[in-house]
Amino acid sequence: MQPVRLLILGTGGMAKNHAEGFAAIPGVTVVAGIDTRAEQLASFQQAHNIPHGFASVQDAIAWGEFDAVTNVTPDAAHYPTTMPFLAAGKHVLCEKPLATNAAHAEEMAAAAAKAGVVNMVNLSYRNVAALQQAARMVREGAIGTIRHFEASYLQSWLTQPAWGHWDKESQWLWRLSTAHGSKGVLGDVGIHILDFATFIAGMDATEVSCLLQTFDKAPGGRIGEYTLDANDSATMQLRLANGALGTVAATRFATGHLNDLRLRLYGQTGGLEVRYENQVSQLRACLGADIQTGTWHDVDCPAVPTVYQRFIAAIRGEGPAEPDFARGALLQRLLDRAEASAGEAGKLLKV
Repeated sequence: MQPVRLLILGTGGMAKNHAEGFAAIPGVTVVAGIDTRAEQLASFQQAHNIPHGFASVQDAIAWGEFDAVTNVTPDAAHYPTTMPFLAAGKHVLCEKPLATNAAHAEEMAAAAAKAGVVNMVNLSYRNVAALQQAARMVREGAIGTIRHFEASYLQSWLTQPAWGHWDKESQWLWRLSTAHGSKGVLGDVGIHILDFATFIAGMDATEVSCLLQTFDKAPGGRIGEYTLDANDSATMQLRLANGALGTVAATRFATGHLNDLRLRLYGQTGGLEVRYENQVSQLRACLGADIQTGTWHDVDCPAVPTVYQRFIAAIRGEGPAEPDFARGALLQRLLDRAEASAGEAGKLLKV
């Protein structure tokens, strides 16, 4: 078994998941962490038994005693912090979105390809069993030619405090402020539902129309240092490569839904319904003779490996590096075009 020495870049909330996920894989050692905040870095190292810590990417690269990096920094830091590691020939797993604009994402994908290293972006819902099983069924022709779809990502943290008080805690407030690097719900979870829909369908979007809405949430649209100007709800229309049409929605005002994804996909010989609700995935299908009566059945979905397991497997040559930076760049281009469409009152734009 090939040993892998891993460095974790960033020690915020998601970094804990990465540290625990990688540490559980045989042959993987988390050898170092990076954070500009010395006290938080030291605490993270102690909590996860990480021997080395660095204040900068440059210091870590100069040390060099690691094989791979998992980048868990805020969105705007992905591009400037990932590029030096690619130049140094290190394998990289990067949290989504790959970058905050398509130009940077495409540059990252090109640099990773040139370096010849394993490169993956963490689109976490690729770890959902129902998503992977639905994608396999579509590839196998179970529902025939796709003609229509409906997809949604529903959150409600602007209507209740199940995850925390959005109006008092910085971990939520920054997501509502463009000055703090937020692209709103479109950039935060739009990337997930767009990947969810187009990956299962097995086709890219060729055209997009989008509307965005920001709602008043505080007097003067401001809380402390945070101007609450990022979008809260997004609706999109997509045309896929074969002409199929679909709608995609994402919102933080879906009262009654903490963090739920849905997709209904309709082909000429069958339909699929994928749900991820309350952290449980479900796949239902209407196939064959059942389409005459509209009868739907549950489909068994085998468990799938985590993104941490898949990243290490790709480094060891035991599996594909999916989704890779090229996929992340393609999704970022779609997000950019959606944002541009919203700026033109929902004009249909080519992707």
